[in-house]
Amino acid sequence: MKGIIFNLFEEVVVSEHGDDAWEDMLERAGTDGVYTAVGSYPDGEFIALLQAMPNASGPSPDDLLRWFGAKAIPLLARRYPVFFEGHSSTKSFLLTLNDIIHPEVRKLYPDADVPVFDFDTPSTNGSLVVGYRSGRQLCELAEGFIQGAATHFAESVSIEQPQCMHRGDERCELVCTFG
Repeated sequence: MKGIIFNLFEEVVVSEHGDDAWEDMLERAGTDGVYTAVGSYPDGEFIALLQAMPNASGPSPDDLLRWFGAKAIPLLARRYPVFFEGHSSTKSFLLTLNDIIHPEVRKLYPDADVPVFDFDTPSTNGSLVVGYRSGRQLCELAEGFIQGAATHFAESVSIEQPQCMHRGDERCELVCTFG
């Protein structure tokens, strides 16, 4: 996993819980916490940090991933405003993931292993079906990013997941309905 994710996670945790909480998490996770944005780190290290969160006995790991994704979007919007410019809606923004955002991510981080998305726009209710494929199977993080993007664009979104790799499906399917 790219270090930028670890950097964002640290920023979110410190903002919500303080510096001491981050230091405590590093100790509980058994890591030194030295993450460079361009570095690559084991996925398990991120999961260990997630499980070391304050009150980790409360929210499920899936909920913590959603929480982090939603909280990370404002930070990403400040760091990479060009990705958000020219969009007036979450749907418009999401449709650029494969064609604009992920190619740029690969330029910045050549060895980045980014998820692959496919999209379907059913004409019935203006929803967007986001297909998600990734060996990491972090569809909950993708849900959080979508929630955060909706907040960024001053929209609400409900997300249903009729298909999920965790349940043996070929891909996750996130059905997003915007309000």
